[in-house]
Amino acid sequence: MRKKKAVVLFSGGLDSTTALCWALARGYDCRAISFDYGQRHSRENKAARKIAGLLKVRLYEVKLSFPWLAVSSLVNPGVELPDTEFSRIGSGAIPSTYVPGRNLVFASIGVSLADSIGAAAVVSGPNVVDYSGYPDCRPAFYRALEKAANAGTRIGATGGKIRFLTPLVRLSKAAIVRLGLRLKAPLSLTWSCYRGGRIPCGHCDSCKLRARGFAEAGLTDPALKAGASAGRRGPC
Repeated sequence: MRKKKAVVLFSGGLDSTTALCWALARGYDCRAISFDYGQRHSRENKAARKIAGLLKVRLYEVKLSFPWLAVSSLVNPGVELPDTEFSRIGSGAIPSTYVPGRNLVFASIGVSLADSIGAAAVVSGPNVVDYSGYPDCRPAFYRALEKAANAGTRIGATGGKIRFLTPLVRLSKAAIVRLGLRLKAPLSLTWSCYRGGRIPCGHCDSCKLRARGFAEAGLTDPALKAGASAGRRGPC
């Protein structure tokens, strides 16, 4: 029996790597897409390349050029990354790391690939439990995307359906870590830090959420060990 195809929106981070491994474990024939949209660093894209190669998943690398995204501190190194107290992450105003329309653009490109190859699903790793409060991570957003995708694609117009699958959306970061380990996801290769560098900064929202997830799961983050070892080898 031929496997159903899935398109995975893939950053090389903890969440999207776990989502990719979840889709593979569900029996999907996966294609992954990573994006270069002018981020402050290339660490996550390098991680995506390495992980996709290890898992033998075809990776499409898409380069986007949207100059107006410089309003985000995730893109513009001239905008300071927030160092938010953990208890306040996700509870206040939308942070400067929000990239306007990013997940909408990513999802649209994912739908384009899905419609081209006859994929049954677009898989991604948003989360609304341990997250920074981005509006494009919420379940209502993905429900609306699925409706739009099926109203405006060949698959939808010919009686098929493209599903948006967000398996991590209601999980805590600790639960995501545990799921990744159960799925034998290569978590040591993932990169989550907004700042880049040899080892995670430990101060950005993403670092703090990831650290709490591993701590609550009773584990040491393997990426920290790998980064520390790399740091001892000296500059590239």
